Amino acid sequence: MNQSHDTQKLRLDKWLWAARFFKTRSLAKAAIEGGKVHCNGERCKSSREVGVGAKLQIRQGLDARTVIVRGLSEQRGGAPQAALLYEETAESLAAREEAAAQRRLLHQAQDPQAGRPTKQDRRRIHRFKQALNDSE
Repeated sequence: MNQSHDTQKLRLDKWLWAARFFKTRSLAKAAIEGGKVHCNGERCKSSREVGVGAKLQIRQGLDARTVIVRGLSEQRGGAPQAALLYEETAESLAAREEAAAQRRLLHQAQDPQAGRPTKQDRRRIHRFKQALNDSE
């Protein structure tokens, strides 16, 4: 973890990139401008400086995370080093796990054959319709 000693603040987009929440700084900037990132409960700009202890709400796809900044880094490192830059709150972790469990249950509840009917299904449908027409 390359700590910045001369300044204890870092641009928000640069921190999000270094902490590996986004692949590029431009993607981080776009997410911030799109309102997907809030700092200390309020909307912010990508040039906003964050320091240790700042609370960030980050929405990525279906997941929303609340993290607390624990370190600053000017450089993007590996995933183990990036994980040292923040700490996810227990409430956020529990909410993400609950949402993932609900998505899994919803996916399991859906009919796996909900797509187009197979050839065998079509033949059954035709036979059923024919039987209905013959009985009238």
